[in-house]
Order: sequence, then structure tokens, then C-alpha cells
Amino acid sequence: MTNIDRAFVGSIPAVYDRYMRPLIFEPYAQDLAQRMGTLRHHTILETAAGTGVVTAALAAKLQPGEKLLATDLNPAMLAVAEAAIHEAAVSFQPADALSLPFESDSFDLVVCQFGIMFFPDKLAGCREAFRVLNKRGTFLFNVWDTLEFNELASVANATIAKMFPDNPSHFMARTPHGYNDVHGIKATLEAAGFTHVTADIVPKRSHAPSARDAAVGYCQGTPMRNEIESRQAGKLEEATDRCEAAFREKFGTGPIDTLIQAIIFTAKKS
Repeated sequence: MTNIDRAFVGSIPAVYDRYMRPLIFEPYAQDLAQRMGTLRHHTILETAAGTGVVTAALAAKLQPGEKLLATDLNPAMLAVAEAAIHEAAVSFQPADALSLPFESDSFDLVVCQFGIMFFPDKLAGCREAFRVLNKRGTFLFNVWDTLEFNELASVANATIAKMFPDNPSHFMARTPHGYNDVHGIKATLEAAGFTHVTADIVPKRSHAPSARDAAVGYCQGTPMRNEIESRQAGKLEEATDRCEAAFREKFGTGPIDTLIQAIIFTAKKS
């Protein structure tokens, strides 16, 4: 288990699914599901499926005879998805996206939502997607744009960094929002063997019923929790309170409606 995998254990998967799923992940899950409809996809592999937000969106679009296999390296995350999704055409299997336990040329489509940023070896992950795709297969995935275009993450990142001036945490800037150079990502995909790579910048809106919900999601439902607790034990609630206050100052006392932005990549095998 890698450091990133250890960051998604304990209560984090449940909090992540409750708060972060509707806050930032659901809009792009629906986007990927819509894009899937324009592609050949009798057999679909999802990597880094997490708690199943994309799995559910894809499952709702499946036609008779189509099958979806959802995988994730972290059993705790995948267990949340498997408990919630009961479709005969959907199956689940723990698997490492950097070393997939599947035969070459096995799938028409590989889908990955906001997972590639966590891959310790991005090229290896792209090569594995290329390997398991059949001759006319497609790799469909998204990454977050910079913090400039993701206001909640930006505020949370700055707030937590200020808590620990001698050892500031910049998790949001470093990982979820740290892999978005379009030219660099295209070069990696091409090095893995893909052709006809396209990238679409897609802005959407993030909604939270309250600043508290957003603060709990970011501080307690993401690996930022581990960064807080590793710096000083017992500071999680204070960090959550500080983020809530910062969100209120930035977005007001009512429900939050703010910008999020991602980049969607489509890469063809041939």
C-alpha cells in the first residue's frame, strides 16, 4: 500500500463520499458518462474508481450487452462503491492501475476520473491503459485544472498552509491540482502509444449547502486530513473550523455556488 492509499482509509472514504461527491465530483462524472455515449464501448474498464461516483454515472448509461468493470487499488474506497451499486452489468475488482491484472486488448474503453494525478508513475499508468485497450480503444480521463480555477480548493489550501507556517501543507496545489499541463500530459500519452489526443477545458459550478459541509469535506474527506494530523495531533477540528470561517468570508453565510474547472482528455489507441 502506497502513502496515497494509506491516505484514503479510516473514516475518509465515507466522509469523501458524503461531502466531496456532490460538491465537486458528480458534475464531472456526468460529463464523462455523456462522453462515453459517443464512443465504442461494449467492454469498459474504470480505474481508480474510488467510491463509485463515475461507476454509477456510467452504469446508468449502459446498453444491453455492455459490461463495466470498476477497479481501485484501495479496497476501503471500492467497498463503498460496491455496497451502493447493484447492477448485473457492473462488477468490482481491486486492481492497481499501474499493473493491471488483465489480458492485453481486453477493453473498448478505459475511464479514469481524477485518478491519474495520484499515480506515482503517470507514464506507467498510461501504458497500462494502452495495453489493455483493444485496437480501436479509447482512454477517457480528467484532471483538475489549477487552483486559480477551483476556488474552494484554493481557499482550503491557503487556510491550512497558514496553520503550520513552519511546515505548510500544500497538498491541494501539489497533488489534485498539480498535474494539468496539457502539453505535458499529451506528450505522456503519446509516449505510451496513444494517437489523436484531445483536451477540453470544462468549467462547472460547485454547490454546497453550507460552508461547514464544504469544510468537513475538504479537511476530513480528503488526504489533506492526513497532512493536518501528521503536523500536529488534535488539530483536525480546528482546521475544519478555520476552513469554514474562510469559506464564509469568501462565499458568504448561505449556500456556496462557485467555480470548479477540469480538463478532459480523450486518447485513441489507433
